[in-house]
Amino acid sequence: MKVLIVTGKLASKTVKRVSKKSYQDTNVHTIKTPIAAFLTPPKILEEIKNLPDLDSYDMIVTPGLIRKDVSEIEYETGIPTYKGSTSAADLNIVLDMAEELELSSKTPADKLIEEELQKRAFKFIEDFEKDKNNTERLLKKPENILIGNLPVGEDFPMRVLAEIANAPLLSKGDLIKRAKYFVDSGAQMIDIGMIAGETNADEIPEMVKTLKNNLNDIPISIDTLNPVEIKAAVESGVDMVLSLDLGNCDEVLPLMEEKNVPAVILPTNFSENWTPETIEERVNALEELTEKCIEIDVIADLILDPINSSSIVESIIACYEFKKRNRVPLFFGVGNVTELLDTDSVGVNSLLSGIAMELEASILFTPEESSKTVGSVHELSVSSKMMFLAKNKGSIPKDLGINLIVFKDKRKGESISEKIDAPLIEGEEDYKFTQDPHGSFKIIIEDGFIKAVHYIGMKPDLIIKGKTAKAVYDEMIKKGLISRLEHATYLGAELQKAEIAAALHKNYVQDFELFKKQNY
Repeated sequence: MKVLIVTGKLASKTVKRVSKKSYQDTNVHTIKTPIAAFLTPPKILEEIKNLPDLDSYDMIVTPGLIRKDVSEIEYETGIPTYKGSTSAADLNIVLDMAEELELSSKTPADKLIEEELQKRAFKFIEDFEKDKNNTERLLKKPENILIGNLPVGEDFPMRVLAEIANAPLLSKGDLIKRAKYFVDSGAQMIDIGMIAGETNADEIPEMVKTLKNNLNDIPISIDTLNPVEIKAAVESGVDMVLSLDLGNCDEVLPLMEEKNVPAVILPTNFSENWTPETIEERVNALEELTEKCIEIDVIADLILDPINSSSIVESIIACYEFKKRNRVPLFFGVGNVTELLDTDSVGVNSLLSGIAMELEASILFTPEESSKTVGSVHELSVSSKMMFLAKNKGSIPKDLGINLIVFKDKRKGESISEKIDAPLIEGEEDYKFTQDPHGSFKIIIEDGFIKAVHYIGMKPDLIIKGKTAKAVYDEMIKKGLISRLEHATYLGAELQKAEIAAALHKNYVQDFELFKKQNY
């Protein structure tokens, strides 16, 4: 199929480069208008109507950002005309799928190719991770290292390290459950968080063994500055130590060199209660420690500060300055910010992942200690993939096939106004509730499931469990447990709230609002 692609000056180079990747026979016509979005159907017609070979084309593709319907072009030329993608980088996908998709003269092709983009995005990452020859080549660079069997460094996707906080306080079963939850959420590494101010070295061998026996080839790290605990962890086969600083390194380095265990290094000396106060102090202290640890692989942690504690900006600048001067993998403690900021974690994790990518960071570190940060490991896992794709495509992290849009819609939907000839009545909450003689329900969320406990009087006699509101509600109907209309509508509303709460990891309390309205 022969395709004429119309574009503006600014996007022309990208369009020409990308269109060559398609198997279609393409020709790019550049209109003098700089920005493709400013093009109009009349302007395009004026430009192309005198092309000597116009009749030879089977299709015309315009920029997806054009606001008006481009069917006028088809009407005047007799050639099927459709909107392409809003991003020029995705044009080859539109072209390759042109014969499979029902392209539109009104709607950009993005919606149609979204599923294809997602499939290609994951395939790109999967192919990259499976390419052993490429991995071996990249691991020869000093900024890339192996932690366990996991390649880590600036040339690989940022790895998510999830901390099991206060691990010694957990039972063996809870330790395994927490670790598997993190792995299922997308963590590629698991950190055993020890208890500050205590020495629990005797518990470390069993914890390391338990995690290694229950996690498939997932690297395990230990989070402590206590030399006694570090030595116990290294002897137990831990894959990484988190952390060494100028106060404990001399005591533990000989063993770590012998066992060849990588370490996260800090620009501090906590044994003497010293922490750097300036950017230069951070960088210099970490460079000094890097030299001390020359015989082992290190990951540099400049310590990302919470907002307005000392300065998140200065800590980011310190990362930038250190990375400019040193070819060492970088550690980015995202949880330092999210746990100490009263806002939903999704956007914060995405933004910090983007900053980390620009700093060429290698590890994103977080616990999930507060309710507002539940899901952070999954969010960082997704945003890490987004940033890896953006970096490799040379594009902004938008329209990549992977996104973290949870609470809002990416594109505004069309509102359809329809005139209906019927009386309008304002609804009021004034219906008197009457107890259902078939019983009542207590609705709870447990382990991601909705549970509806049926009561006759004050005695529970049945529990209905389901992943969705409909599954639970349908079972209620089949069992004949609802007899009043107002009870049915009430349960429908509450079960839907419960399903939304479970999906968003929110607390659910029956009869209370799911989202608090802020009256600021």
